[in-house]
Amino acid sequence: MTRIRFDHIAIGMPRMADAPPVLAGALGGVPAYGQSSGVFRWGLWTFDGGGAIEILEPMGDDGFLHRFLDERGPGIHHVTFRVPSLAAACARARAAGYDIVGLDDSDPSWKEAFLHPKQALGIVVQFAEAGGADGARPEWLPPPGPPDPPPPVSILGLRLCAQSRARAVRQWELVLEGERTEGAGGELIYHWPGSPMRLAVDIDPAREEGPIAIEYASARPVALPEGAHPVLGTVFTRGVA
Repeated sequence: MTRIRFDHIAIGMPRMADAPPVLAGALGGVPAYGQSSGVFRWGLWTFDGGGAIEILEPMGDDGFLHRFLDERGPGIHHVTFRVPSLAAACARARAAGYDIVGLDDSDPSWKEAFLHPKQALGIVVQFAEAGGADGARPEWLPPPGPPDPPPPVSILGLRLCAQSRARAVRQWELVLEGERTEGAGGELIYHWPGSPMRLAVDIDPAREEGPIAIEYASARPVALPEGAHPVLGTVFTRGVA
């Protein structure tokens, strides 16, 4: 891999078993793979065109996900970017004024580091350098969804808010090397070549920074509430491809 790739959107929730009725039953997602990892367990669902949503659930008595759920409840936790060089990505971030947290390069098959949401526009940003083509993929499958799920939607990406254009450009363009266009409403839209998903950033100095909604596209009706889903704590909105 020679370019940065927007890999997936991660949602934290108390029980992963409660996710399939939404991700598979409503959105048509396909359970791909997952793993238990210390104080949390994760599972990944894929969608039409290659977009992916990861579900995180806590394990044990304490950990970062326990604290996240205690403070905020279920909702979007982080976005993950595959990077060709973790060292280079961290160097760019530090040069732009970010602190790196959770750096772990001890495993050559999966090296990772994070930008903290207090600095990173209200969302955790994960850098991940995977050994080989895609790194080691666990065999464990997430919980199955209901029988006869509908066709999968396309996950277009994530809509967020930043309080200034300069802050958005610094993070998504200078550090993460996204290619910028502008939407009809003045939002900044970032794409990464080879990535099925994109980020749309609304600029609003009066609004709290952070995730707004996961955007999807589908030719069929999708039965989801207009606001935050009561189980996943996440807004899903129909977007424009």
